[in-house]
Amino acid sequence: MKVLVTGVKGQLGYDVVRELKKRNISCLGADRNDFDITDEKTTKKFIFTYMPDVIIHCSAYTAVDKAEDEPILCRRVNVDGTRNIAEACKQIHARMVYISTDYVFDGDKDGFYDVDDETNPQNVYGQTKYDGEQAVRNILTDYFIVRTSWAFGINGSNFVKTILRLAKENKALNIVGDQYGSPTFTQDLAGLLCDMIETEKYGTYHATNSGICSWAEFAEQIIKDAGLKTPVNHISTADYRTKAHRPLNSRLSKTKLLEAGFKPLRDWHDALHAYIKLLERE
Repeated sequence: MKVLVTGVKGQLGYDVVRELKKRNISCLGADRNDFDITDEKTTKKFIFTYMPDVIIHCSAYTAVDKAEDEPILCRRVNVDGTRNIAEACKQIHARMVYISTDYVFDGDKDGFYDVDDETNPQNVYGQTKYDGEQAVRNILTDYFIVRTSWAFGINGSNFVKTILRLAKENKALNIVGDQYGSPTFTQDLAGLLCDMIETEKYGTYHATNSGICSWAEFAEQIIKDAGLKTPVNHISTADYRTKAHRPLNSRLSKTKLLEAGFKPLRDWHDALHAYIKLLERE
């Protein structure tokens, strides 16, 4: 099996390539310097040269607030780019893994979102990721769409690294306490994606580390695990205005993942603790 991973310089793509190599699976990690996913000809030329059996598509426009100012660029990357890759997969009979987001939902539901619940994105980023999902579904039959949330990994910037920096620079932090979801260690998610491509259990899944918290609770645990003492003030979304609207509830049900026989990811507390230990060794 040969696997092409897009977005290798991002958090998830980096860990996916590392996991594939650990499993001795032939792989190639690519980024925007290798080919521009928004250019159909360039994309197909690169893919047809490598001829992968699977493409794990981790490349995306993920600057949620900036996307409100750059909707056209965000759409070109998340929708047009995804469509180009899906069409290339169809032509060479390759399978595809598409990474999506909790932001396809509006956050108004009580309880957990199931994979088949009605979507209703409330920001540009979420809408383009959902439209990317639809492009994959319309073109392919052999695909995995994996929605995740609150990602943190070794390669790149993320909430954990930001909180560690701010906690050292400030006497106290004001963090939103009424948005709930699940953090996801990209190293753990990478392992699951590699498990998936060794099966034919195609479809849409939700995958995050286990357990639920608010952003403020997440920040408190980050600070505690790092051995810091900076207090966290829980504030409301209404008191922390951002360009892009964010869902209050991002709880994602893992029922379909479990029914398919995939092993759930460990509790986010354990994942965070392991991640901070890794950062300390960096």
